[in-house]
Amino acid sequence: KFFEHFVAIADAMNTLGGTGLWDEQDGFYYDRLHADGLEVPLRVRSLVGLVPLFAVEVLEDRVMDRLPGFKKRLSWFLQSRQDLARHISYLQPAADAGHGHRLLAIPSRERLERVLRYLLDEAEFLAPGGVRSLSRVHREHPYVFRVGHEEYRVEYAPAESSAGLFGGNSNWRGPIWFPMNYLIVEALERYHHFYGDDLQVELATGSGRRVTLKAAAQEIATRLSRIFLPDARGRRPCHGGDERFARDPHWRDLVLFHEYFSGDDSRGCGASHQTGWTALAVRFLEDLARARGADRRGEK
Repeated sequence: KFFEHFVAIADAMNTLGGTGLWDEQDGFYYDRLHADGLEVPLRVRSLVGLVPLFAVEVLEDRVMDRLPGFKKRLSWFLQSRQDLARHISYLQPAADAGHGHRLLAIPSRERLERVLRYLLDEAEFLAPGGVRSLSRVHREHPYVFRVGHEEYRVEYAPAESSAGLFGGNSNWRGPIWFPMNYLIVEALERYHHFYGDDLQVELATGSGRRVTLKAAAQEIATRLSRIFLPDARGRRPCHGGDERFARDPHWRDLVLFHEYFSGDDSRGCGASHQTGWTALAVRFLEDLARARGADRRGEK
């Protein structure tokens, strides 16, 4: 049942209005506005275009073999409802893949690679402290939508909101949000689990340096971790320019897990004492500590 729901959602994303949310020209997913017979893609490069990457799962053959009923229904669906199945990535491993994994995902490999060019571009989504919620390109090029005599704009705002939206104290037009970044890292790890070292991307985009998706996930996790780590002068990016947290012995080890963080300098913004989701950083900090420990021991 859940698989069929997944396929139905994928079908809507790929066929709504004839072309779905995917924009072939830009290589990105956009919201589409339907009103009074009008159908317009809202060409805002935001988390909206990254969320389809989250819908990914690697199915293990050994697990599928223990679920013969599901395996039978899955095979029937893929054969009998090809009108829907053609819009998902259900990939069987190549004969020489050396593993028994099958990928279930929204984007094809080609679409995944095209979206990642934006995600891993430091002029777009990739920030010093993680992945921004809105591309930085909208700082110089705001998205403008006009209806009648009204004009609506979406501009990059890296920290506190410049508008009264989102309750006035929140902002999804630029800052780094840990729940979404966590899902990005997790998705890249799953794609790597299937594609392996065969799929490599530029990091950062335009640098000429190609890495695996696992390495890309690790780089994002490392950038997220650095938000909370002190530099040589004891300053942590999350505390901005507040010297108390760098110099005062009563304050310097108190680390606040803010609601969200600036897409430019990683300064903590919004609520600072009630945002449990930022505790997701602990996993990345632990991974970084283990990696550093292994490096010191000379392990791979």
